[in-house]
Amino acid sequence: MIKFAVEKTVKMKIHFIAIGGSAMHNLALALHAKGYEVTGSDDAIFNPSKSRLEAKGLLPKEFGWFEEKITTNLDAVILGMHAKKDNIELKKAQELGVKIYSYPEFLYEQSKDKTRVVIGGSHGKTTITSMILHVLHYHEREVDYMVGAQLEGFDTMVHLTDDNEFIILEGDEYLSSPIDRRPKFHLYKPNIALLSGIAWDHINVFPTFENYVEQFQIFTDSLTNGGIMVYNQEDVEVQKVVENSTNFIQKYPYETPKYTIENGVTYLETAIGKLPLEIFGKHNLQNLAGAKWICQHVGIDQDDFYEAIATFKGASKRLEKIAESETAVIFKDFAHSPSKVKATTNAVKKQFKNRKLVACLELHTYSSLNADFLKEYEGALATADVAVVFYSPHAVEIKKLEEVTAQQIANAFKRDDLIIYTNPKEFKEFLFSQKFENTALLLMSSGNYGGINFDEVAALIN
Repeated sequence: MIKFAVEKTVKMKIHFIAIGGSAMHNLALALHAKGYEVTGSDDAIFNPSKSRLEAKGLLPKEFGWFEEKITTNLDAVILGMHAKKDNIELKKAQELGVKIYSYPEFLYEQSKDKTRVVIGGSHGKTTITSMILHVLHYHEREVDYMVGAQLEGFDTMVHLTDDNEFIILEGDEYLSSPIDRRPKFHLYKPNIALLSGIAWDHINVFPTFENYVEQFQIFTDSLTNGGIMVYNQEDVEVQKVVENSTNFIQKYPYETPKYTIENGVTYLETAIGKLPLEIFGKHNLQNLAGAKWICQHVGIDQDDFYEAIATFKGASKRLEKIAESETAVIFKDFAHSPSKVKATTNAVKKQFKNRKLVACLELHTYSSLNADFLKEYEGALATADVAVVFYSPHAVEIKKLEEVTAQQIANAFKRDDLIIYTNPKEFKEFLFSQKFENTALLLMSSGNYGGINFDEVAALIN
């Protein structure tokens, strides 16, 4: 009698401390899809994370932290930024000697035998990563990935396999975990990388511009020997960082390609003629040029890139069109840092130069609500015909920042006709009282202006 050995697949057991975050819950879903045994904890989880975890049976039965969930049976713990240093589950894992990974550390562990492509920069990361994934998906090229927005045609923001040769990673410069203060993109050790731009952000972590720029120098020097760096040569700081690097890497500069705007449509000028695009704005054309270089290094030729990129409609909340009529259009955008606000406002004005541009910015982040940082916004809304800033004094209080006054904001933007609101009801009344004939409305925020329903806003012109 012949006996056959049956190979037993051992499932890795991974526990997430702070599973409810946007990035964390997507990684949990990706590992679950890969066959891992996934558990997690969090003190609060909101939609869409909540419903997505629940659909896969990964939603914790009750919210809170429970040290009994941490045992030596776990292969690893993944620690999210939402957790604190004194988290009881973290302390138990440290006590028991369970392996603890930050989010980026674990992604590197999953991809150390792959070709790692990392997209970095103060702005444009999500859009460029989305463009690359859109093109690869269009041509049915399978890759692993991690991107910071939900993309059309993709189930999750993270996808991990054992088989794919490439992984495309959005490289965030924010901190890795409560116990690892290194920027995330320092941990990926890319074979191929891109730098889109450097504009001071995350002032609560990087208190000086010089300290912030240094993080991109470290990133550039973290490329593997002989690696490829694609970089925006029109950004002075990026050019200095990359071209002054003594790391043994190949350097591929890019710049804004030639384009025209006709009847509200942007056309990219190519060797085979004008190519109509769904996206617009000089910053997005720069993003496209960078994405093209990356795709070529991954194996997509120029003509195939153009064929696919013509159907790219943009990443979620990045100049996302939420309504359009014959005489009006409404966009919402994630823009909050000064450079992003300026680029987005300029792009909409240039695209719709014969329409009145009403640009509304919510100051919502730690940096944007910092009194010392406000001066960086000078000129950011200069091309808007009507410029509005909304901020919540309560948000300043919650973030334990110094009080910011309307006068400080007015002084910072250096615009005499700047309209400032601190009351959500008053801002909503202003917005809903506007006449939107021959108008482009731009809503820039990482929040919702104290409770605005964007579907109701969209209905204003429908």
